[in-house]
Amino acid sequence: MAITLPQLPFEKDALAPYITANTLDFHYGKHHKAYVDNLNKLIEGTELAAKSLEEIIKIAAKDSAKTGIFNNAAQVWNHSFYWQCLKKAGGGAPTGAVAEKIKATWGNFEKFADDLKNAGITQFGSGWAWLISEGNELKITKTANADTPIAHGQKPLLTIDVWEHAYYLDYQNRRPDYLSAVIQNLINWDFVNANLG
Repeated sequence: MAITLPQLPFEKDALAPYITANTLDFHYGKHHKAYVDNLNKLIEGTELAAKSLEEIIKIAAKDSAKTGIFNNAAQVWNHSFYWQCLKKAGGGAPTGAVAEKIKATWGNFEKFADDLKNAGITQFGSGWAWLISEGNELKITKTANADTPIAHGQKPLLTIDVWEHAYYLDYQNRRPDYLSAVIQNLINWDFVNANLG
């Protein structure tokens, strides 16, 4: 079963001015698509070709000979998840169960937002900032390159892509501005709450 490129859950210009259609043309149309195409080539004719994307990630994570497969599979999964984390007129303080858990863990949304932004700023080089659930606790973490919480038994609730291709056309080297824009204007809290359930 071939791995496919999912449809974006919004129109390409829906996230402007925070993330422009120009960025999405490259980020989704070129980078995400390339990971899908590369992964399908790498697994073609192997036992992994019949596995789900999550199974491929978990199997490849345990085998250093499958690093190329892991990198492409995890990037397909991370990107597909990231698009779901974004929506037009999103962001700001959440409502629902995640709001209560954030308040219980961080005290208030502002502290949570600062910590999430800091995780993205301090991720050296390429990677991801995450809100995860581990056990019954919420945690902010970060991963380098293609690494993903699902390879470590953690449950992702939210991610922000901090690879340069996620923001460079719109923000150049101003990663903190991009992170602020996503947190304050684009987070899809309905999706985060659904992941928590």
